[in-house]
Amino acid sequence: MHGPVSSGWLLVALCAATGAYCLLRMRSDVEEQRRAAGGEALMGFGMAVMAVPAAVITQPAWVWPVYAAVFGAAGLRALWAARSGRHHLHHLVGAGAMVYMSLVMTASPGHGHGHGGSGVPLLTGALLLYFAGYVLLAGVRLVPVPAVAGAAGGGWGDRPELARACRLSMGIAMLAMLAML
Repeated sequence: MHGPVSSGWLLVALCAATGAYCLLRMRSDVEEQRRAAGGEALMGFGMAVMAVPAAVITQPAWVWPVYAAVFGAAGLRALWAARSGRHHLHHLVGAGAMVYMSLVMTASPGHGHGHGGSGVPLLTGALLLYFAGYVLLAGVRLVPVPAVAGAAGGGWGDRPELARACRLSMGIAMLAMLAML
């Protein structure tokens, strides 16, 4: 993405850390949590790679269609998973946003990073509104609730507040990436 190099690296670090935590969550005993964590890890690491500042590394032209294909496959998987729970629709929107950003990068001059004003303004605006709403909702969900007596602690992969913080940080990162598009 274009923009200041320091904020680009912070975005890379945030997304990579989120992806790493999602990999840790894949060790959970809860099958649904493992599945969701796998998709979120792919999203976190994919966003980290896409957020590398253009001033540092100019990605080759062939990489953007590959990203689009990978996230298109992730979107199809999310669509299939949405049959059992509508919370997978957010994964579908996220994968669709990644495909959209990859296609914008493919179409940009010289196959480089976005140059401001790239993409379809209406679609970019709709995605920005969706992720802004998601971030606000995810932030509200982080407000602490009173602990339930006798609730089990669980391991690092089974901490719902950390999973919510992970999703919140990915939503913020998606907002930043769409704004820099």
